[in-house]
Amino acid sequence: MDLSKIFIKNASPTKIGGQAVMEGIMMRGKDRIATVIRNPKGGMRIRVEPLKKPGAWKKIPILRGVISFVSSMVTGCSILMYSAEVLESFEEESEAKPEETDRLTLFLEKHFGEKGALTAMLYMSVVVAVLFTVGIFIVLPTFLVSACRHITENEILLNLIEGVLRICLFVGYVAAISRMPEIRRVFQYHGAEHKSIHCYENGLALTPENAQTFETLHPRCGTSFMMFVMVISLLLFSLLGWPNLLLRIASRLALIPLIAGISYELLQWAGRSDSAIVKVLSLPGIALQKLTTRCPDMEQLEVAIVALKACLVEDWTPELVIADIDPQGNVTQRPDLKEAELAKKNV
Repeated sequence: MDLSKIFIKNASPTKIGGQAVMEGIMMRGKDRIATVIRNPKGGMRIRVEPLKKPGAWKKIPILRGVISFVSSMVTGCSILMYSAEVLESFEEESEAKPEETDRLTLFLEKHFGEKGALTAMLYMSVVVAVLFTVGIFIVLPTFLVSACRHITENEILLNLIEGVLRICLFVGYVAAISRMPEIRRVFQYHGAEHKSIHCYENGLALTPENAQTFETLHPRCGTSFMMFVMVISLLLFSLLGWPNLLLRIASRLALIPLIAGISYELLQWAGRSDSAIVKVLSLPGIALQKLTTRCPDMEQLEVAIVALKACLVEDWTPELVIADIDPQGNVTQRPDLKEAELAKKNV
């Protein structure tokens, strides 16, 4: 692994970050979020929406990491749901089938209204994701390591074994899902996101050909954030002793905000520094990105570049914009989709 191609000398780190979604990419700029979804028939759909200005918490170390972590989870789930809806609409257009609503959606719309149903599904997705993460990567490791009490009474060693097991479970989970064709596509878009950001930070013209010359690995990746969380929790939990199972679970849950805050600060530091210490600290996350990124094709890079460019437009009035881009690059505004989305938010 050539770190000089990841921590690129003379590059100009930015605050722009992104997220791969189903057949597309979301880019988050200073004042907006741009999401671009590839239409299987050709062309793309782009949605740009303004971001609220950050409050005073953005200047408070650790706390800003906690709030950013929660906000990113909610936004990430929302964008994933949006990408699924757009792809479904593309399929309906090509097959000319009437739209069908599942029973859960009908139930939620009946009791909470259309806007309430969308909000409920979003937060349900976040809750399910949190419960899954807590169950698999927090509760399960500390429960399994309880059996090691018969082998050693050393509390620090027990905590270290738990931390190593947690990391192994996480890496194993990522390796397993990376074999799924749909996830592999998402990981290709993840690689496209990183390549396009590298291209921009190195001052090259934003073209698929230029972007393809860069690595799919990036020091500010959210995957590195997750690895920071795992490593910091391993070190921190090793100092907590080995009380009963419920207390262990409670202590680990209570420290998640602190760990997330510390991890956020480390990730930001790693993104703007190329010191030897940062490179060493970043190695586990960079290695994990080998699993969560794949080399994209030119069409996927084109999607990433369109999303990135949308975040860079200077003469932009902060408002919701939805448009279709045909294969020749012609842009057609979609006021009907904009009005429909605004109507849902105002219900």
